[in-house]
Amino acid sequence: MTKLGVLALQGDVAEHAAMVQSLGVEVSLVKLPQHLDGLDGLIIPGGESTTIGKLIVAYNLQDELRERALGGFPIWGTCAGMILLARAIAEDTALPNQPLIGTMDIRVRRNGFGRQVDSFETDLAIAPLGQRPFRAVFIRAPKIDAVGDGVAVLARLPEGPIVAARQGKFLATAFHPELTGDPRFHEYFLGMVRGN
Repeated sequence: MTKLGVLALQGDVAEHAAMVQSLGVEVSLVKLPQHLDGLDGLIIPGGESTTIGKLIVAYNLQDELRERALGGFPIWGTCAGMILLARAIAEDTALPNQPLIGTMDIRVRRNGFGRQVDSFETDLAIAPLGQRPFRAVFIRAPKIDAVGDGVAVLARLPEGPIVAARQGKFLATAFHPELTGDPRFHEYFLGMVRGN
């Protein structure tokens, strides 16, 4: 049986766990390196990227996550999780000593749409999810401003910024699918984990 983990250091942990469970998949909360054992994939939730970054270092998860990711372990980062997966952060938005897992060939811009008061929702056309638009919730969200050759862009806003991408077993979304009640992105990640 497939078993997914949710990094449970800070952020939208309960919402992701509930969505995974609603799909009939076993979920495990990850706080320490040994909690990764037996998992088929991991979701890094939205929250505060600096805080989560400091905690993955404090709990000895940074190197473990990087090593597993480079070995083909599927990871999906939403919002703050997308920042942690990125190889680079745009210099004008980077914070000193921001820990990264750094395995996805994307460059992200922190707070890419402004501050908390600039949060918004919009419908996105995302081909792998089917014809029906996906309602995307952006909360002090980052955006992707550069992608490497092996990265597939899954979604852009009408004005152009990239807000979802995939590279092999890595998935990144600037928005929060766990807050919508629409399970299609979680189903998509589950398909990646199962090799579909």
